[in-house]
Amino acid sequence: MRLLLLIDGAAEPPSESVHHDPALVTAVGVVPGQLRLQKLDFWLRSPDFLADELLNEYERCAEARLLELAGRILDSEEPEVRRYPMLRHHFGAYEPLDDALAVLRSAGLIVHRRRGRVGHTRRHDYYLLSRGREVARDLVAQAPAFRYYVQRVRLVLDLADGRGGNQLRNRQYLQSEYAGAARGSRIASIAERVRIRLARLRAELSVA
Repeated sequence: MRLLLLIDGAAEPPSESVHHDPALVTAVGVVPGQLRLQKLDFWLRSPDFLADELLNEYERCAEARLLELAGRILDSEEPEVRRYPMLRHHFGAYEPLDDALAVLRSAGLIVHRRRGRVGHTRRHDYYLLSRGREVARDLVAQAPAFRYYVQRVRLVLDLADGRGGNQLRNRQYLQSEYAGAARGSRIASIAERVRIRLARLRAELSVA
């Protein structure tokens, strides 16, 4: 359900040409590229890293709202109870998507398309079907707890600011704990470090 809500929130309008594909007649959006989907999902699954990026933005532009948003995350147990660590892969944070997406595909909610030639996949595109959008909206209406993911997806997308998968990967690699994790291992939490950083920034703001 997390991935469905992420795809629903992150999907771009598909080109008209996709509707010539019988499986995509009801497509209402597309997330182009597995790399982008994985990197957005990393911030969604890692509130500590998300909060640290908000603090980076705060230090860049001094927008009080960013400090407040980071504080809401770090002052709560969200970095502990909402954290689903991902593996450090050759291309950064990674988690096999096939099983989760197979559930969505079999239910007629999304369609996965590989771009390229036989034996050489250039890109994976994830199309959201109208039934998928309907289920996503019904899910949130019937189970308000899922609004958390809707709100966090919006925040993640604002932070991503239209960047592609490679740009997001490069930005995430600036985190030493992320870049330094051994391949195949889980990326460790940075919650303690980020909470100390938040306290420092708040102290500096109060002195100013």
